[in-house]
Parts: sequence; C-alpha cells; structure tokens
Amino acid sequence: MDVGVATSSVFQFLFYICRNCGRSQRTYAISARLSVDKTSSRIHKLGEVPPFGPPTPARLITLIGGDRELFLKGRRAENQALGIAAFAYYRRVVENQKARILGEMLRVATLVNAEESLIEELKAAQAESQFSKSVEMIKHGIPQVLLIQGHNPLTLLHGALSQGLHEKSDEHCLELATSIRVVLTELAERIAQALKDEAELNTAVSKLLQINARRQATRGESS
Repeated sequence: MDVGVATSSVFQFLFYICRNCGRSQRTYAISARLSVDKTSSRIHKLGEVPPFGPPTPARLITLIGGDRELFLKGRRAENQALGIAAFAYYRRVVENQKARILGEMLRVATLVNAEESLIEELKAAQAESQFSKSVEMIKHGIPQVLLIQGHNPLTLLHGALSQGLHEKSDEHCLELATSIRVVLTELAERIAQALKDEAELNTAVSKLLQINARRQATRGESS
C-alpha cells in the first residue's frame, strides 16, 4: 500500500535477458515513484520491446505485404484484449490485401496445374475491387492444398469480417479477431508450403533429368 505522495517520478529502462537461453532480451520502459516517507513505491510499466505476445510468423508478414504495421497494431490490440480495435485492424488488412492474397493463391493454382476455369476465376476475383464479390467468384473452388479443414479460407474470413462492429460486444469482437488471425496465419503457411513443395519438386525433377541426359550422352559416345 502506498503511503504519502511522492513529488516526482523517475523514468528508467530495464533490460532482461532470458535465464534459460541466455540470448533472448527484452527492454522495459518504467516509471517509479517513491512515497514521501520512503516506505513504499509505485512502479508502472510504460512499454516493452519486443512487444508482449508471441511473434508473428514471417510467412504471414510476407503475405500481408505493406500492411505489416497495421497488422501488428491489431496484434497488440488483441494481446491487450481490445476486441473492437483488433477486429477493425485485421479487417482493414484483409480488405486492403485482398488482391495480394488472391495473387498468391493464383500462383499456387498455376503451379499445381489447376483447371483453367479455376485459374480464370482467381484472376477475375483478384481484379474485383469488392472483397465480398471476390469471395463470391471463387466460393466453389480453390486449390485443394489451400483448404482449411475442407473449407475455403476466404469464405471463412468473409463470414467473420462481415460482422458489424457496432452490433457485437468487445468480447465477441475479440473472439472474431483471434479467429481471423488464426485462419489468415494458416492460409499463409499453406500458401508458402505449397510454393516450397512445388519448387523443391521442380528442382528434383530438373536434377534427375540432367543426370539422365548425361547418362544417355555417355552411352551415345561409348557406342
């Protein structure tokens, strides 16, 4: 319990190094105030670097492109249980980056040799300015590898993002925001993995073709 009122506060940075790994470091900005009779003190944390909460996957940062800072604001709001704010930030990110997300899905569809009709639908959806219309254009099909538990992730995201902010409580918006982040993160992982798998397959096939070509050339010379 505080006794008395101090006349001024002291501001300091505290540096913490993880005692387990000995490498991870956090910096805390604090204000401290000692009571007049010096029997108690009050300390407030003003901020910390890196921000509180689990790190954001690099693949998700790559997917959302130029809205990285906007997404991280939403992540901080989610960590602080500010549901309406987190929901609003995430919605802006998804709507702003709609064309980029569809472009990455189109890359996957092209690499896995999807049907031409699906590729054309993705191209049309990417060109559409309204998010809801884009989702409507591709609701019947996307590359199988991008489905999340059998569902189109953009349909899942649209269902959550179409909720009205003023109709829901902050707690409900927080649940929606968390679900949006989780699905968006999983989509980013699936896109990156599909592109990585296809790149590795192409490299492997190319190397084997080169080996076979050299072997055939050697046989031709020996004969």
